[in-house]
Amino acid sequence: MGLFSKAEILEFSVSGMSCGGCEGKITKALNEISGVKKVEASSVNGLVIVKSKGVESHEIIDKIVSVGFSVE
Repeated sequence: MGLFSKAEILEFSVSGMSCGGCEGKITKALNEISGVKKVEASSVNGLVIVKSKGVESHEIIDKIVSVGFSVE
């Protein structure tokens, strides 16, 4: 037994992404959050998948909204 918790994978349905630039904007913003390990944003699927440790989902949603997108 260790003191390390596993990373959590969260998936968000995001509207407003239409291109690679949108994906990059979201990825850059989310990588600024301490504890975010990996971000995959897909404008084709309208999904953002975040691998993180110790990050609340509302923090991720707030950050996505702050850069101009909507989380459904």
